[in-house]
Amino acid sequence: MSWIVLSLVCAFSLASADAATKAWLRDLSATELLVARFCIPGLLMTPLLAGLPPLGEIPLAFWGWIAVLVPLELAAMWLYMAAIRDHPLSLTLPYLAFTPVFVIAVAWIVLGEQVSARGALGILLVVAGAWLLNSTHTHARDWRGWVAPFAAIVHEPGSRMMLGVAAIYAVTATLGKGAMRYLPPETFGAFYFALLGLTVLVLIVLPRPRMLIKLARRPWAVLTVGGLLGLMVFTHFLAIQAVEVAYMIAVKRVSLLFGILYGALLFRERDMAARLPAGVIMVSGVVVLLT
Repeated sequence: MSWIVLSLVCAFSLASADAATKAWLRDLSATELLVARFCIPGLLMTPLLAGLPPLGEIPLAFWGWIAVLVPLELAAMWLYMAAIRDHPLSLTLPYLAFTPVFVIAVAWIVLGEQVSARGALGILLVVAGAWLLNSTHTHARDWRGWVAPFAAIVHEPGSRMMLGVAAIYAVTATLGKGAMRYLPPETFGAFYFALLGLTVLVLIVLPRPRMLIKLARRPWAVLTVGGLLGLMVFTHFLAIQAVEVAYMIAVKRVSLLFGILYGALLFRERDMAARLPAGVIMVSGVVVLLT
């Protein structure tokens, strides 16, 4: 399966998990959502650990990558959950599109990866589309609407939170590919989320075990979100192994379009028609990456 197909499946799975979280788990705290979005996928992906070599045979350098990755991933997910739970998807998810721009610099510094001029154009089109997704923001409906994303950052805490998430994910996506020098992608994804789930279990669940009762009251919702995220993780690492990090993350950000559609269909968020041209620009960026 090509990296583009894997990336699109990854994008759709992520957007679906976000929408399901907002629809069915909205009353959970950001901390409780960490449990649902890390422990459950880690548990569901456990069978893939069959290919994991003995831990003692894994080079020490691998654990250095992991030591940096885990706290960053947990911090990003906490911010992510708080943003999509408490703020409109249309004013939070678009800022994730800035991740591939950050990745261009981070991947060049850490992995030595470079993007072509055409690839940079495709990435910038994706980001430009996300930028325009906020052009109808209520704080900037006049001729200065093109600077509306700045207004959203000033007036919308969710927008600022998600921009921070985008920066952190640029680092974790790059470091994750670096760590895959020591494990195959499917095994690494399962191990990584199992480790994240175990960390969340020790730090959050064990001190407050009653939290599990709240999650157990809605098993199908929790399992659905966990299953979608498990599929996202599996396809993410398979795709990112096959192509430059910035390209894969740019295509993965098509999840923003899926998220905007979910916002319109499920949550009746307004001004969706005005955002369609921005979606076209984002799709054109993906097409440029494929040519």
